[in-house]
Amino acid sequence: MSDLTRRTLIKGGAAGALGLALAGPFEGFVAHAGRGRPLGSGYGPLAPVADRRDGAIRLDLPEGFKYRSFHPRGDVLDDGFVLPGRHDGMATFRGRHGRTIIVRNHEINGNTGQPQVPPNNDPVLGDPAAGYDPLTKGGTVTFEVDGRGHVHRSFVSLSGTQMNCAGGPMPWGSWITCEETVNGDDVGADFTGVLNTGLHKHGYLFEVPAGRRSPARPIRAAGRFAHEAAAASPSGRAIYLTEDNFGFPSGFYRYLPPNRPRRSGFVADGGRLQMLAVRGVDNAELHLGQPAGATYRVRWVDIDDPDPTFAPGTTNDQAISAVGNQGRDQGAALFSRLEGCVTDRSRVYFTSTQGGAGTPAVTAGFGTGRGQVWSYHPGSATLRLVYEAAQAVRIPIVGLGGILNGEDAAEFLIAGASAVAVGTATFIDPRAPLLIAKQLEDVARHLRVSSVKELIGTLRLPGQCKIKQ
Repeated sequence: MSDLTRRTLIKGGAAGALGLALAGPFEGFVAHAGRGRPLGSGYGPLAPVADRRDGAIRLDLPEGFKYRSFHPRGDVLDDGFVLPGRHDGMATFRGRHGRTIIVRNHEINGNTGQPQVPPNNDPVLGDPAAGYDPLTKGGTVTFEVDGRGHVHRSFVSLSGTQMNCAGGPMPWGSWITCEETVNGDDVGADFTGVLNTGLHKHGYLFEVPAGRRSPARPIRAAGRFAHEAAAASPSGRAIYLTEDNFGFPSGFYRYLPPNRPRRSGFVADGGRLQMLAVRGVDNAELHLGQPAGATYRVRWVDIDDPDPTFAPGTTNDQAISAVGNQGRDQGAALFSRLEGCVTDRSRVYFTSTQGGAGTPAVTAGFGTGRGQVWSYHPGSATLRLVYEAAQAVRIPIVGLGGILNGEDAAEFLIAGASAVAVGTATFIDPRAPLLIAKQLEDVARHLRVSSVKELIGTLRLPGQCKIKQ
Protein backbone atom coordinates (compact mmCIF):
# COMPACT_ATOMS: atom_id res chain seq x y z
CA MET A 1 0.00 0.00 0.00
CA SER A 2 1.41 3.42 -0.94
CA ASP A 3 1.79 6.21 1.61
CA LEU A 4 -0.87 8.21 -0.23
CA THR A 5 -3.34 5.34 -0.06
CA ARG A 6 -2.55 4.73 3.60
CA ARG A 7 -3.14 8.39 4.44
CA THR A 8 -6.38 8.34 2.49
CA LEU A 9 -7.63 5.34 4.44
CA ILE A 10 -6.86 6.67 7.90
CA LYS A 11 -7.48 10.40 7.50
CA GLY A 12 -11.14 9.79 8.37
CA GLY A 13 -10.38 9.97 12.07
CA ALA A 14 -9.03 8.64 15.29
CA ALA A 15 -10.78 5.28 15.26
CA GLY A 16 -9.29 4.35 11.93
CA ALA A 17 -5.78 5.41 12.88
CA LEU A 18 -6.01 3.87 16.30
CA GLY A 19 -7.22 0.64 14.73
CA LEU A 20 -4.11 0.51 12.56
CA ALA A 21 -1.95 1.05 15.62
CA LEU A 22 -3.71 -1.16 18.13
CA ALA A 23 -6.37 -3.43 16.71
CA GLY A 24 -4.10 -5.89 14.95
CA PRO A 25 -6.24 -8.19 12.76
CA PHE A 26 -9.28 -5.95 13.30
CA GLU A 27 -7.71 -2.85 11.78
CA GLY A 28 -10.18 -3.03 8.92
CA PHE A 29 -12.99 -3.55 11.41
CA VAL A 30 -12.31 -0.19 13.07
CA ALA A 31 -10.86 1.73 10.14
CA HIS A 32 -14.37 2.64 8.94
CA ALA A 33 -15.35 4.27 12.22
CA GLY A 34 -14.11 7.68 11.12
CA ARG A 35 -14.64 9.53 14.40
CA GLY A 36 -18.11 8.10 14.65
CA ARG A 37 -19.31 9.34 11.26
CA PRO A 38 -21.56 7.06 9.17
CA LEU A 39 -19.93 4.32 7.13
CA GLY A 40 -19.14 5.10 3.52
CA SER A 41 -18.48 8.84 3.90
CA GLY A 42 -15.55 10.33 2.05
CA TYR A 43 -15.57 8.26 -1.17
CA GLY A 44 -18.59 9.69 -2.94
CA PRO A 45 -21.71 8.12 -4.46
CA LEU A 46 -21.77 4.59 -5.84
CA ALA A 47 -22.21 3.83 -9.52
CA PRO A 48 -22.04 0.66 -11.69
CA VAL A 49 -18.46 -0.26 -12.66
CA ALA A 50 -17.55 -2.80 -15.35
CA ASP A 51 -15.43 -5.81 -14.42
CA ARG A 52 -12.01 -5.44 -16.09
CA ARG A 53 -12.07 -9.17 -16.84
CA ASP A 54 -15.10 -9.33 -19.12
CA GLY A 55 -16.93 -6.00 -18.98
CA ALA A 56 -19.86 -7.33 -16.96
CA ILE A 57 -21.35 -5.14 -14.23
CA ARG A 58 -20.89 -6.88 -10.88
CA LEU A 59 -20.20 -4.07 -8.42
CA ASP A 60 -21.26 -0.50 -7.70
CA LEU A 61 -18.22 1.53 -6.59
CA PRO A 62 -17.21 5.15 -5.97
CA GLU A 63 -15.66 7.09 -8.85
CA GLY A 64 -12.06 6.07 -9.56
CA PHE A 65 -12.32 2.54 -8.15
CA LYS A 66 -11.67 -0.46 -10.41
CA TYR A 67 -11.79 -4.24 -9.97
CA ARG A 68 -11.08 -7.47 -11.80
CA SER A 69 -12.76 -10.77 -10.85
CA PHE A 70 -11.41 -14.24 -11.45
CA HIS A 71 -12.44 -17.88 -11.07
CA PRO A 72 -16.20 -17.71 -11.50
CA ARG A 73 -18.31 -20.83 -11.32
CA GLY A 74 -17.86 -22.83 -14.51
CA ASP A 75 -14.21 -21.96 -15.14
CA VAL A 76 -12.07 -24.91 -16.23
CA LEU A 77 -8.96 -25.47 -14.11
CA ASP A 78 -5.58 -26.54 -15.47
CA ASP A 79 -6.25 -30.12 -14.39
CA GLY A 80 -9.46 -30.21 -16.44
CA PHE A 81 -11.95 -30.00 -13.58
CA VAL A 82 -14.74 -27.41 -13.54
CA LEU A 83 -15.24 -24.91 -10.70
CA PRO A 84 -18.54 -25.78 -8.98
CA GLY A 85 -19.18 -22.51 -7.13
CA ARG A 86 -19.87 -21.92 -3.42
CA HIS A 87 -16.49 -20.21 -2.96
CA ASP A 88 -15.76 -19.69 0.72
CA GLY A 89 -12.85 -19.27 3.15
CA MET A 90 -9.37 -18.84 1.70
CA ALA A 91 -5.83 -17.69 2.44
CA THR A 92 -2.89 -16.28 0.49
CA PHE A 93 0.75 -17.38 0.42
CA ARG A 94 3.86 -16.07 -1.31
CA GLY A 95 4.20 -17.57 -4.79
CA ARG A 96 6.77 -17.56 -7.56
CA HIS A 97 7.74 -14.56 -9.69
CA GLY A 98 5.95 -12.14 -7.40
CA ARG A 99 2.66 -14.00 -7.69
CA THR A 100 0.31 -15.00 -4.90
CA ILE A 101 -0.83 -18.55 -4.12
CA ILE A 102 -4.45 -18.76 -2.96
CA VAL A 103 -6.00 -21.85 -1.38
CA ARG A 104 -9.79 -21.57 -1.37
CA ASN A 105 -12.62 -23.63 0.12
CA HIS A 106 -15.75 -24.66 -1.76
CA GLU A 107 -18.49 -25.22 0.82
CA ILE A 108 -20.55 -27.94 -0.84
CA ASN A 109 -22.89 -30.36 0.92
CA GLY A 110 -24.55 -33.46 -0.43
CA ASN A 111 -24.24 -37.19 -1.01
CA THR A 112 -23.87 -38.34 -4.62
CA GLY A 113 -25.26 -41.72 -3.60
CA GLN A 114 -28.65 -40.07 -2.99
CA PRO A 115 -31.04 -38.12 -5.26
CA GLN A 116 -29.55 -34.71 -6.08
CA VAL A 117 -32.19 -32.07 -5.42
CA PRO A 118 -31.78 -28.42 -4.34
CA PRO A 119 -29.83 -27.36 -2.37
CA ASN A 120 -27.72 -30.46 -3.03
CA ASN A 121 -27.48 -30.35 -6.84
CA ASP A 122 -24.13 -28.54 -6.95
CA PRO A 123 -21.50 -30.00 -9.28
CA VAL A 124 -18.77 -32.17 -7.78
CA LEU A 125 -15.37 -30.60 -7.14
CA GLY A 126 -12.57 -32.65 -8.69
CA ASP A 127 -12.44 -36.43 -8.34
CA PRO A 128 -13.76 -37.44 -4.90
CA ALA A 129 -12.43 -40.98 -5.42
CA ALA A 130 -8.92 -39.50 -5.39
CA GLY A 131 -9.69 -37.66 -2.16
CA TYR A 132 -11.24 -38.57 1.18
CA ASP A 133 -14.81 -39.65 0.49
CA PRO A 134 -15.94 -40.75 -3.01
CA LEU A 135 -19.56 -39.72 -2.31
CA THR A 136 -19.00 -36.07 -1.38
CA LYS A 137 -18.50 -32.94 -3.46
CA GLY A 138 -16.51 -30.34 -1.53
CA GLY A 139 -12.86 -29.50 -1.07
CA THR A 140 -10.32 -26.82 -1.99
CA VAL A 141 -8.84 -25.26 -5.11
CA THR A 142 -5.30 -23.85 -5.29
CA PHE A 143 -4.18 -21.30 -7.86
CA GLU A 144 -1.57 -18.62 -8.51
CA VAL A 145 -2.61 -15.09 -9.42
CA ASP A 146 -0.59 -12.01 -10.35
CA GLY A 147 -1.17 -8.45 -9.22
CA ARG A 148 -3.63 -7.79 -12.06
CA GLY A 149 -5.86 -10.76 -11.29
CA HIS A 150 -4.59 -13.05 -14.05
CA VAL A 151 -4.64 -16.73 -13.02
CA HIS A 152 -1.46 -18.60 -14.01
CA ARG A 153 -1.92 -22.04 -12.42
CA SER A 154 -4.97 -23.76 -10.94
CA PHE A 155 -5.90 -27.24 -9.71
CA VAL A 156 -8.08 -29.11 -7.23
CA SER A 157 -5.95 -29.51 -4.09
CA LEU A 158 -8.45 -31.43 -1.92
CA SER A 159 -11.57 -33.40 -2.84
CA GLY A 160 -14.04 -35.69 -1.15
CA THR A 161 -14.89 -33.43 1.79
CA GLN A 162 -18.07 -31.65 2.87
CA MET A 163 -19.09 -28.14 3.92
CA ASN A 164 -15.57 -26.65 3.84
CA CYS A 165 -16.51 -23.32 5.38
CA ALA A 166 -13.49 -21.47 6.78
CA GLY A 167 -10.14 -22.55 8.21
CA GLY A 168 -6.85 -20.73 8.63
CA PRO A 169 -3.37 -20.23 7.19
CA MET A 170 -0.57 -21.89 9.12
CA PRO A 171 2.82 -20.13 9.54
CA TRP A 172 4.67 -23.15 8.05
CA GLY A 173 2.92 -22.62 4.70
CA SER A 174 -0.32 -24.57 4.62
CA TRP A 175 -4.05 -24.02 4.82
CA ILE A 176 -6.19 -25.82 7.39
CA THR A 177 -9.65 -26.31 5.93
CA CYS A 178 -12.57 -27.00 8.27
CA GLU A 179 -15.66 -29.13 7.70
CA GLU A 180 -18.72 -27.46 9.21
CA THR A 181 -20.74 -30.64 9.57
CA VAL A 182 -20.82 -34.01 11.33
CA ASN A 183 -22.44 -35.96 8.50
CA GLY A 184 -21.57 -39.62 8.09
CA ASP A 185 -23.15 -43.02 7.67
CA ASP A 186 -23.58 -43.20 11.47
CA VAL A 187 -25.64 -39.97 11.67
CA GLY A 188 -29.13 -39.01 10.53
CA ALA A 189 -29.80 -36.43 7.82
CA ASP A 190 -28.80 -32.81 8.37
CA PHE A 191 -30.95 -29.73 7.69
CA THR A 192 -31.16 -30.61 3.97
CA GLY A 193 -32.99 -33.88 4.63
CA VAL A 194 -30.60 -35.87 2.41
CA LEU A 195 -29.66 -39.27 3.85
CA ASN A 196 -26.03 -39.89 4.82
CA THR A 197 -26.04 -43.54 3.72
CA GLY A 198 -22.62 -44.71 2.59
CA LEU A 199 -20.72 -41.57 3.63
CA HIS A 200 -17.43 -41.63 5.51
CA LYS A 201 -17.43 -39.78 8.82
CA HIS A 202 -17.11 -36.01 8.44
CA GLY A 203 -16.55 -33.00 10.70
CA TYR A 204 -12.74 -32.79 10.58
CA LEU A 205 -9.76 -30.60 9.81
CA PHE A 206 -7.72 -31.28 6.66
CA GLU A 207 -4.35 -29.69 5.90
CA VAL A 208 -3.56 -28.41 2.39
CA PRO A 209 0.09 -27.48 1.69
CA ALA A 210 0.31 -24.21 -0.26
CA GLY A 211 1.05 -24.98 -3.90
CA ARG A 212 0.54 -28.76 -3.61
CA ARG A 213 -2.26 -31.28 -3.40
CA SER A 214 -3.40 -32.38 0.05
CA PRO A 215 -2.96 -36.02 1.13
CA ALA A 216 -6.63 -35.79 2.18
CA ARG A 217 -6.04 -37.19 5.66
CA PRO A 218 -8.43 -35.99 8.40
CA ILE A 219 -6.94 -34.80 11.68
CA ARG A 220 -9.36 -36.85 13.72
CA ALA A 221 -7.94 -36.02 17.14
CA ALA A 222 -8.74 -32.34 16.53
CA GLY A 223 -12.40 -33.18 16.90
CA ARG A 224 -15.50 -34.13 14.96
CA PHE A 225 -17.83 -31.15 15.26
CA ALA A 226 -19.07 -28.14 13.26
CA HIS A 227 -15.63 -26.64 12.69
CA GLU A 228 -15.44 -23.07 11.44
CA ALA A 229 -11.94 -21.53 11.66
CA ALA A 230 -8.42 -22.36 12.84
CA ALA A 231 -5.44 -20.27 13.95
CA ALA A 232 -2.01 -21.38 15.08
CA SER A 233 -0.32 -20.01 18.17
CA PRO A 234 2.93 -18.10 17.48
CA SER A 235 4.92 -21.18 18.55
CA GLY A 236 2.74 -23.53 16.52
CA ARG A 237 2.31 -25.80 19.53
CA ALA A 238 -1.46 -25.12 19.68
CA ILE A 239 -4.11 -24.77 16.99
CA TYR A 240 -7.09 -22.70 18.20
CA LEU A 241 -10.46 -23.73 16.79
CA THR A 242 -13.90 -22.16 16.62
CA GLU A 243 -17.20 -24.00 16.41
CA ASP A 244 -20.28 -22.67 14.59
CA ASN A 245 -23.04 -24.89 15.95
CA PHE A 246 -25.98 -22.90 14.65
CA GLY A 247 -28.81 -24.16 16.84
CA PHE A 248 -26.88 -25.11 19.99
CA PRO A 249 -24.07 -23.78 22.22
CA SER A 250 -20.66 -23.53 20.57
CA GLY A 251 -17.21 -23.87 22.13
CA PHE A 252 -13.71 -22.46 21.78
CA TYR A 253 -11.11 -25.24 21.46
CA ARG A 254 -7.42 -25.81 21.12
CA TYR A 255 -5.69 -28.79 19.54
CA LEU A 256 -2.25 -29.74 20.88
CA PRO A 257 -0.53 -31.79 18.16
CA PRO A 258 1.98 -34.50 19.13
CA ASN A 259 4.61 -33.00 16.82
CA ARG A 260 6.15 -29.55 16.36
CA PRO A 261 4.49 -28.29 13.18
CA ARG A 262 6.95 -25.44 12.64
CA ARG A 263 9.75 -28.00 12.42
CA SER A 264 7.97 -30.78 10.56
CA GLY A 265 5.88 -28.55 8.31
CA PHE A 266 2.53 -30.19 9.05
CA VAL A 267 0.03 -30.86 11.85
CA ALA A 268 0.06 -34.48 13.00
CA ASP A 269 -2.96 -36.46 14.12
CA GLY A 270 -3.02 -38.11 17.54
CA GLY A 271 -2.80 -35.00 19.70
CA ARG A 272 -5.06 -33.70 22.46
CA LEU A 273 -8.25 -31.64 22.06
CA GLN A 274 -9.27 -29.23 24.81
CA MET A 275 -12.15 -26.81 25.37
CA LEU A 276 -12.10 -23.45 27.15
CA ALA A 277 -13.76 -23.01 30.55
CA VAL A 278 -13.86 -20.04 32.91
CA ARG A 279 -12.13 -20.55 36.25
CA GLY A 280 -14.62 -20.67 39.10
CA VAL A 281 -17.68 -20.50 36.83
CA ASP A 282 -18.93 -23.75 35.37
CA ASN A 283 -20.67 -23.37 32.00
CA ALA A 284 -20.13 -19.61 31.94
CA GLU A 285 -22.80 -18.13 29.65
CA LEU A 286 -20.52 -16.01 27.52
CA HIS A 287 -23.10 -15.93 24.73
CA LEU A 288 -25.10 -13.46 26.81
CA GLY A 289 -24.46 -9.73 27.18
CA GLN A 290 -21.16 -8.92 28.91
CA PRO A 291 -19.83 -5.81 30.68
CA ALA A 292 -17.51 -3.73 28.52
CA GLY A 293 -14.01 -5.18 28.70
CA ALA A 294 -15.14 -8.24 30.68
CA THR A 295 -12.07 -10.33 31.50
CA TYR A 296 -11.94 -13.93 32.70
CA ARG A 297 -9.24 -16.30 33.88
CA VAL A 298 -9.62 -19.55 31.99
CA ARG A 299 -8.73 -23.22 32.17
CA TRP A 300 -8.81 -25.97 29.56
CA VAL A 301 -10.70 -29.25 29.88
CA ASP A 302 -9.74 -32.39 27.95
CA ILE A 303 -12.12 -33.96 25.42
CA ASP A 304 -11.75 -37.69 26.03
CA ASP A 305 -13.47 -38.82 22.80
CA PRO A 306 -12.83 -36.18 20.12
CA ASP A 307 -13.84 -38.50 17.26
CA PRO A 308 -17.04 -40.28 18.29
CA THR A 309 -18.77 -42.94 16.22
CA PHE A 310 -22.50 -42.92 16.88
CA ALA A 311 -24.99 -45.69 17.51
CA PRO A 312 -27.74 -46.39 14.96
CA GLY A 313 -30.58 -43.90 15.23
CA THR A 314 -28.44 -40.97 16.36
CA THR A 315 -29.89 -37.76 14.97
CA ASN A 316 -27.79 -35.02 13.41
CA ASP A 317 -28.77 -32.65 16.22
CA GLN A 318 -27.53 -35.14 18.80
CA ALA A 319 -24.28 -35.79 16.95
CA ILE A 320 -23.39 -32.18 16.27
CA SER A 321 -23.28 -31.37 20.00
CA ALA A 322 -21.61 -34.58 21.19
CA VAL A 323 -18.01 -33.31 21.39
CA GLY A 324 -19.06 -29.98 22.90
CA ASN A 325 -21.23 -31.71 25.48
CA GLN A 326 -18.17 -33.61 26.73
CA GLY A 327 -16.53 -30.28 27.49
CA ARG A 328 -19.63 -28.71 28.97
CA ASP A 329 -20.03 -31.69 31.30
CA GLN A 330 -16.71 -30.53 32.76
CA GLY A 331 -17.71 -26.86 32.96
CA ALA A 332 -16.71 -25.53 29.52
CA ALA A 333 -18.07 -22.12 28.58
CA LEU A 334 -21.04 -21.49 26.29
CA PHE A 335 -20.61 -19.25 23.25
CA SER A 336 -22.89 -18.39 20.35
CA ARG A 337 -21.81 -19.34 16.82
CA LEU A 338 -18.05 -18.81 16.86
CA GLU A 339 -16.65 -18.01 13.42
CA GLY A 340 -13.55 -16.01 12.42
CA CYS A 341 -10.32 -16.71 14.33
CA VAL A 342 -6.81 -15.24 13.95
CA THR A 343 -3.65 -14.78 16.01
CA ASP A 344 -1.86 -11.44 16.21
CA ARG A 345 0.91 -10.24 18.54
CA SER A 346 0.57 -13.19 20.98
CA ARG A 347 -3.23 -12.91 21.19
CA VAL A 348 -5.95 -15.04 19.61
CA TYR A 349 -9.00 -13.11 18.39
CA PHE A 350 -12.30 -14.76 17.52
CA THR A 351 -15.82 -13.65 16.75
CA SER A 352 -19.24 -14.70 17.99
CA THR A 353 -21.90 -14.06 15.37
CA GLN A 354 -24.95 -13.97 17.66
CA GLY A 355 -23.33 -13.34 21.03
CA GLY A 356 -24.24 -10.41 23.27
CA ALA A 357 -27.30 -8.79 24.78
CA GLY A 358 -30.50 -10.08 23.25
CA THR A 359 -32.39 -8.20 20.57
CA PRO A 360 -35.74 -8.99 18.91
CA ALA A 361 -34.03 -8.65 15.52
CA VAL A 362 -32.29 -12.05 15.94
CA THR A 363 -34.84 -14.85 15.97
CA ALA A 364 -33.06 -18.02 14.80
CA GLY A 365 -30.07 -19.93 16.14
CA PHE A 366 -28.45 -20.15 19.56
CA GLY A 367 -27.95 -16.63 20.90
CA THR A 368 -29.93 -13.48 20.14
CA GLY A 369 -27.20 -10.83 20.23
CA ARG A 370 -25.69 -8.75 17.44
CA GLY A 371 -22.15 -10.08 17.76
CA GLN A 372 -19.02 -10.13 19.93
CA VAL A 373 -15.27 -10.06 19.42
CA TRP A 374 -13.15 -11.92 22.00
CA SER A 375 -9.41 -11.98 22.67
CA TYR A 376 -7.53 -14.82 24.35
CA HIS A 377 -4.02 -14.26 25.74
CA PRO A 378 -2.23 -17.61 26.16
CA GLY A 379 0.59 -16.16 28.29
CA SER A 380 -1.77 -15.06 31.07
CA ALA A 381 -4.57 -17.55 30.29
CA THR A 382 -7.10 -14.72 30.17
CA LEU A 383 -10.09 -14.12 27.94
CA ARG A 384 -11.26 -10.57 27.30
CA LEU A 385 -14.26 -9.10 25.52
CA VAL A 386 -12.93 -6.72 22.88
CA TYR A 387 -16.29 -5.60 21.51
CA GLU A 388 -19.97 -6.33 21.82
CA ALA A 389 -22.51 -4.84 19.44
CA ALA A 390 -25.53 -3.40 21.19
CA GLN A 391 -28.16 -0.77 20.78
CA ALA A 392 -27.08 2.71 21.86
CA VAL A 393 -27.73 3.57 25.51
CA ARG A 394 -27.00 6.62 27.64
CA ILE A 395 -25.62 4.66 30.59
CA PRO A 396 -21.95 5.51 31.25
CA ILE A 397 -19.67 2.53 30.74
CA VAL A 398 -16.46 1.97 32.70
CA GLY A 399 -13.86 -0.34 31.12
CA LEU A 400 -11.73 -2.45 33.41
CA GLY A 401 -9.62 -5.59 33.37
CA GLY A 402 -6.08 -6.06 32.12
CA ILE A 403 -5.32 -2.36 31.57
CA LEU A 404 -1.53 -2.06 31.83
CA ASN A 405 -0.77 0.80 29.43
CA GLY A 406 -2.29 3.54 27.32
CA GLU A 407 -2.96 1.25 24.37
CA ASP A 408 -5.04 -1.09 26.57
CA ALA A 409 -7.05 1.88 27.84
CA ALA A 410 -7.57 3.21 24.32
CA GLU A 411 -9.10 -0.10 23.19
CA PHE A 412 -11.78 0.23 25.89
CA LEU A 413 -12.52 3.82 24.90
CA ILE A 414 -12.93 2.85 21.25
CA ALA A 415 -15.36 0.08 22.28
CA GLY A 416 -17.55 2.66 24.08
CA ALA A 417 -16.24 3.07 27.60
CA SER A 418 -16.33 6.67 28.79
CA ALA A 419 -13.82 5.92 31.55
CA VAL A 420 -11.39 3.17 32.53
CA ALA A 421 -10.44 1.70 35.89
CA VAL A 422 -6.86 0.66 36.64
CA GLY A 423 -6.40 -2.04 39.26
CA THR A 424 -3.71 -4.71 39.11
CA ALA A 425 -1.25 -2.36 37.42
CA THR A 426 -1.11 -0.26 40.57
CA PHE A 427 0.39 -3.20 42.46
CA ILE A 428 3.21 -3.25 39.93
CA ASP A 429 3.67 0.52 39.99
CA PRO A 430 1.55 2.84 42.21
CA ARG A 431 2.04 5.55 39.59
CA ALA A 432 0.32 3.42 36.91
CA PRO A 433 -2.87 5.56 36.60
CA LEU A 434 -0.83 8.70 36.03
CA LEU A 435 1.46 6.97 33.54
CA ILE A 436 -1.46 5.45 31.63
CA ALA A 437 -3.21 8.84 31.46
CA LYS A 438 -0.03 10.36 30.03
CA GLN A 439 0.30 7.52 27.50
CA LEU A 440 -3.31 8.09 26.40
CA GLU A 441 -2.49 11.71 25.66
CA ASP A 442 0.57 10.60 23.69
CA VAL A 443 -1.61 8.20 21.67
CA ALA A 444 -4.09 10.99 20.94
CA ARG A 445 -1.31 13.28 19.72
CA HIS A 446 0.19 10.51 17.61
CA LEU A 447 -3.18 9.97 15.95
CA ARG A 448 -3.69 13.69 15.41
CA VAL A 449 -6.85 14.05 17.51
CA SER A 450 -7.41 17.01 19.75
CA SER A 451 -8.35 15.09 22.90
CA VAL A 452 -8.64 11.59 24.32
CA LYS A 453 -12.40 12.13 24.51
CA GLU A 454 -12.65 11.94 20.73
CA LEU A 455 -11.77 8.22 20.90
CA ILE A 456 -14.86 7.26 22.90
CA GLY A 457 -17.33 5.02 21.10
CA THR A 458 -15.76 5.34 17.66
CA LEU A 459 -15.91 1.63 16.80
CA ARG A 460 -18.61 0.65 14.32
CA LEU A 461 -19.53 -2.73 12.86
CA PRO A 462 -19.69 -2.98 9.06
CA GLY A 463 -23.41 -2.92 8.34
CA GLN A 464 -23.76 -4.81 5.10
CA CYS A 465 -21.07 -7.45 4.86
CA LYS A 466 -20.27 -10.73 6.54
CA ILE A 467 -16.57 -11.18 7.24
CA LYS A 468 -15.08 -14.69 7.47
CA GLN A 469 -11.30 -15.28 8.35
